[in-house]
Amino acid sequence: MKELPEGLVSHKRTADFTETTVPLGLLKNHQTNAGVWGLIQVTAGRLRYSIPSRGEDIVLKPGVPGVVEPEVPHHVTPEGSVAFHVEFYSAPKRGKTTT
Repeated sequence: MKELPEGLVSHKRTADFTETTVPLGLLKNHQTNAGVWGLIQVTAGRLRYSIPSRGEDIVLKPGVPGVVEPEVPHHVTPEGSVAFHVEFYSAPKRGKTTT
C-alpha cells in the first residue's frame, strides 16, 4: 500500500460518511486534481477501494487507510455497515517574499 509523501499538509476533510450517506460520486470512478492526495480513513466496518487502471482492489478498515494519488481514477464500495471520511493533502503553499 502506498503512503503519503513526506511534507504534505492537510487542507480539507470531508464529513463522515456511512454506507447510506456516501455520495454517489464516490461510488463511481473519480479522481483528485493535480497535486492533491487523499487519505481514506475508515472508522468502522470495511470499505473496498478500487483502482481499475491498476487492477487493484484493497479492503480498507480501521487502521488500514487508503492513499489516493493525484489524478488516478478510483472508486469505493461499502462492504456492509461502514463509517469513513477522506482527508486531502497537498504541498505547502509557498509564501511570497518581498525584496
